[in-house]
Amino acid sequence: MRKILLTSAGFENPSVQHCFLELLRKPASEARALFIPTAAIDEDAKAVLPKCRGDLLGAGVLPERITDFDLDREMDADELGGYDAVYFCGGSTEHLLERVKAVGFDRALDAALERGLVYVGVSAGSIISAGNLPGNLGYLPRKLEVHCESGSPRGPLPKGTVYLTNAQAVKVLDEDAEIIE
Repeated sequence: MRKILLTSAGFENPSVQHCFLELLRKPASEARALFIPTAAIDEDAKAVLPKCRGDLLGAGVLPERITDFDLDREMDADELGGYDAVYFCGGSTEHLLERVKAVGFDRALDAALERGLVYVGVSAGSIISAGNLPGNLGYLPRKLEVHCESGSPRGPLPKGTVYLTNAQAVKVLDEDAEIIE
């Protein structure tokens, strides 16, 4: 079952964090998370990395159970299967998608998601899964705009582009998707 949480700004809204914990289906203190900072290639994006790590820590994931992975080598589905969640940080969408494809992480990710891995995207980490770029991951068959002042209404996805404020997220369970806030 694919469990995907696409956000603009991580767990700024407690209900988004709550959704993550529900998708995790185990105590956060027992979960292993793969933290992917690869998109953060400029100083502004790098400055947000501690806040992103704080999302996982604030949800109860223990620091020693968070592994940084910069998409600098191949990781197969078996290795990725040792994690309960993968957290993609924001930054350069194009750079992130290029690195995901270059090391074959997309193939491992597909297999791990089918086995129950929770995918959390923040900004660029969300957009690579949507229909914005050629060669995207294809988890959301629509274009996704993040950091919007006004978002799409809560509930079922609208036809066309999905707009998210920093307090909203798209929750995808297999083929069902909805906007939460």
